[in-house]
Amino acid sequence: MSLAVITLSEQGACLAGQLVAALGPCDLFVHRQVTATAGAEPFDSVVELTARIFSKYDGLIYILPCGVAVRAIAGQLRDKHSDPAVVALDIGARWAVSLLSGHEGGANQLAVDVANVFDAEAIISTTTEAVKTIIAGVGCRKGIEAKQIISAVEAAVAAAEVAVEDIRLLASADVKRNEPGLLEAARRMNIPLRFIASDTIRNSTRQFAKSEFVKEKVGLPAVAEPAALLAGRRTQLLLPRQTYGGITVALAKENCMWSE
Repeated sequence: MSLAVITLSEQGACLAGQLVAALGPCDLFVHRQVTATAGAEPFDSVVELTARIFSKYDGLIYILPCGVAVRAIAGQLRDKHSDPAVVALDIGARWAVSLLSGHEGGANQLAVDVANVFDAEAIISTTTEAVKTIIAGVGCRKGIEAKQIISAVEAAVAAAEVAVEDIRLLASADVKRNEPGLLEAARRMNIPLRFIASDTIRNSTRQFAKSEFVKEKVGLPAVAEPAALLAGRRTQLLLPRQTYGGITVALAKENCMWSE
């Protein structure tokens, strides 16, 4: 996915550098009034810049207020099947908002990818995703293959008498951020993968089963249960952690207000 990162502020430029380092090659556009940033192209007007680059990228990440991003893209919108994915990140790196082409264009996944960089919250309002209420927390040994993880998740949802199609997120600890099998499993299942910061797990007051084995291996009290509980809102444990040959899976259910 070809990406452009656009920001108006010094703070945004700092965050943009972290995004480029984490997400790989991105073209960086920084407002001319911001102190020069190596490798960045300066611009004077975000509206004019957007008009020039809108159709040149698969995804645009704006590090600025949502309202500014909306005004910038307003005159460029054509069709949900051809418009790029657009994500807006606030300069506090608290919220990564899937703003445009969430499902078809990949903005929902891009919002989760951006959120994972900063331990932020991905804001996804697409109805087809918002009605899903299950989060699958996954822990695994190094080197586990994707097909094994997929089988474990399928076994867990079957045990809980829910469907894979009900899963909104896969979730794990940030120590598994570069685990190839886990990344590939999420890609094959077409489910966004959320990573929870290790300190967030350590400092959580949520009740979950702890494991001395996991603590010894990765320095965390647990992975699957806290990841499932902390990746969503108003969560409760639906299925305690289950072990499937080097993989642990726990399921949490979100209370979406209308569902209770």
